[in-house]
Amino acid sequence: MTHHRVVVEADGGSRGNPGPAGYGAVVFDAGRGRLLAERREFLGVATNNVAEYRGLIAGLTAARDLGAHEVDVRMDSKLVVEQMSGRWKIKHPDMIPLAQRAREVAGSFARVTYTWIPRSENSDADRLANEAMDGEDAITSGFVTDAAAAETPAPEPATAPSPGWTGAVGAPTRMLLLRHGQTELSVERRYSGRGNPPLTDYGRAQARAAADRIADKGAIAAVVSSPLGRARETADAAAGALGLPVTVHEGLTETDFGKWEGLTFGEAAQRDPDLHRRWLSDTAVRPPEGESFDEVRERIEAVRADLTAAYAGSNILVISHVTPIKMLLQLALDVGPSLLYRLHLDLASLSIAEFYPDGGSSVRLVNDTSHL
Repeated sequence: MTHHRVVVEADGGSRGNPGPAGYGAVVFDAGRGRLLAERREFLGVATNNVAEYRGLIAGLTAARDLGAHEVDVRMDSKLVVEQMSGRWKIKHPDMIPLAQRAREVAGSFARVTYTWIPRSENSDADRLANEAMDGEDAITSGFVTDAAAAETPAPEPATAPSPGWTGAVGAPTRMLLLRHGQTELSVERRYSGRGNPPLTDYGRAQARAAADRIADKGAIAAVVSSPLGRARETADAAAGALGLPVTVHEGLTETDFGKWEGLTFGEAAQRDPDLHRRWLSDTAVRPPEGESFDEVRERIEAVRADLTAAYAGSNILVISHVTPIKMLLQLALDVGPSLLYRLHLDLASLSIAEFYPDGGSSVRLVNDTSHL
């Protein structure tokens, strides 16, 4: 359902100015009788004015995604209202790119008006901003929280600026990284690389639970999967819930463990004790007839480049395996290979990494299994 005219109310705050900051935004129908969408996000350390602009951008983006043609913006920030109305000049360098981004989103509408309101009349957005500053953001920062979701799944593409402390610029490609569900080899803790074991009954239940969780949040532009069967089964469940096709990317396949395929850790260590020991500490070492972690990283870097080019500024669901997901998180964090050996990822767990067009990146979530 498209809403021709909507009301956006937005607020932002900073405890310390600069200090821990967050924003909140709500979208109502023209008569303010029906809540259509909510947004909130913790920004890290930022100023109050940055948070106010970020709230405005989030509210305008939500209105655009609802298909609105006209928007009445109501805020208790005199500075933002006057600057966006063109009556005050923007002098602070931190405000210039934010105002420009707000104008770009506002250009999507036939008409936008800006009205100052007292804080007492902005309680809904103020509440969300305070919840964000209190840390009640979780995964909702990357998805729409839409009171009308059953009727209007208002997605929030990754069009907002980066978290305030990172300095990244532009709209990120947000990758929701979902590990496949359980297989018999994972139950027995065996190396499972290029082999193709199917999901267990429990693994299929995990896939459905993850699919329902992601579909309930919405805002996914594409589902991209490893070619291996266990990932494809998991991807099919998610794609069915989202009403999207599955795109297969060969680069998302798991590490080739060569002769260690199907062996337990102990069995592989017993078979090739010296090689196995070196493999655990040197990413250039290959399993017998297998693939080194350095080689995996090279193809995952190519995957990242492909996906950020094909789905720039969008939220995409990526279904893969332990090593490729760890590699994407490693790239987003810009850390060394120790992450590969120290980070644990559960079956059907969800992590979120963002990659910005200027080369910046961030990680919003790691190993979340709250849907299981």
